[in-house]
Amino acid sequence: MIHTIDATNKILGRLAVEVANLLRGKNKPSFVPYTDKGDEVIIINTDRIKVTGKKLKQKIYYRHSGYPGGIKSIELERALEKDSREVIRKAIYGMLPKNKLRDKIIKKLKLYKKEKE
Repeated sequence: MIHTIDATNKILGRLAVEVANLLRGKNKPSFVPYTDKGDEVIIINTDRIKVTGKKLKQKIYYRHSGYPGGIKSIELERALEKDSREVIRKAIYGMLPKNKLRDKIIKKLKLYKKEKE
């Protein structure tokens, strides 16, 4: 089954929880945590997502190159301008189980900046 979700005026974290549950299949009576029985999810209008409070300025994403002094950071506001799809993907990815299933499950997520014509 394919679920299509419009991200217009939705809160980032609440949308991520909803999508993570659909991807895992937690809404199905046949759910077991060690199998991948979830559905495919398509999210449109990712550039119209909302966040609450002062998160646009205060939330920071970090990554490290592996070299000494190689830490990089980017604020949520700049990350949304750069690519809003990646922000949503990271939020959902962090809510999935930290095992071999996570990479399988995240492949069923499709993100689009604008609504398809």
